[in-house]
Amino acid sequence: METVTTANSGEKIWGGGDTQPMGASYGKMMMWFFIVSDALTFSGFLAAYGFSRFKFIETWPLADEVFTHFPFMHGVSAPMYYVAFMTFILIFSSVTMVLAVDAGHRLDKKKVTLYMFLTIIGGLIFVGSQAWEWKNFIKGEYGAVETKGGSLLQFVDKDGKRVALADFAVTLPEEREQLSRNKAKWFMDEPTLPSYSVAEVQAGFKANPNILIRTEVINAKKQKTVLSREESEARLAQASLVVEGANLVRNEYGSKLFADFFFFITGFHGFHVFSGVVINIIIFFNVLLGTYEKRKSYEMVEKVGLYWHFVDLVWVFVFTVFYLV
Repeated sequence: METVTTANSGEKIWGGGDTQPMGASYGKMMMWFFIVSDALTFSGFLAAYGFSRFKFIETWPLADEVFTHFPFMHGVSAPMYYVAFMTFILIFSSVTMVLAVDAGHRLDKKKVTLYMFLTIIGGLIFVGSQAWEWKNFIKGEYGAVETKGGSLLQFVDKDGKRVALADFAVTLPEEREQLSRNKAKWFMDEPTLPSYSVAEVQAGFKANPNILIRTEVINAKKQKTVLSREESEARLAQASLVVEGANLVRNEYGSKLFADFFFFITGFHGFHVFSGVVINIIIFFNVLLGTYEKRKSYEMVEKVGLYWHFVDLVWVFVFTVFYLV
């Protein structure tokens, strides 16, 4: 076993030689150390998410109402379908990575190249799909109104189906100007103005007696609470601003914390997937150049495979926590 002698004590420590603890090479050991530390990081994030959700369970958004989009099917409600597709693609990329590692053990350059290429394509599809999900989440679909007390009010018809602000809000002859730093006290500014003002939403609601307000509070039937027409008018009178889409400050779907955790955790995981794709591309070109064939070892493919499987496993937990539970 290769050893290194320390200057102070004369003790011998493992220097990454051919004889390794648990039969793992130095590179694999370091990859496992990284995976364990990163797993603890994700565990902390998911634990914080679980605590926050449990604390604000009555106002937490319902995943089936948030993630309903599917490409090229505008206006069609397809809850969780696209997220399931994303998950399938990522898991399938794990399968192709296993096949690439197995081909590497057999020193089969052609099959390593093929399966690495398929793994990269799967990773790119997943990252692109996640960006598409973010776009829809940020843009929003129906819009809502926030009261002075911070409660969120959504709009439904008498059958309980969501109604978008664009379906009933009116256009009033009023001028709205976005607050900018050079025109405000204390150099304050505000985000882009919503499509409608509170007055326009209130006027449209008054002109449509079939529309009711749904609060963000979940009732005993695990559904959002729908108010009567009289209660709806009273709550809408307390409106302070119009909310469209979701960001780190506002969220038309429900609790603001849901959006904060969604952006942070899925973004952190997406960064891992993107990093894995970049690393896979580098390894892929090394395979094409015959670097590992000359070494008579495809261990680098195996090491990056460990990272890729870890990323896939983390997504299983993220998918379960955010979309299924």
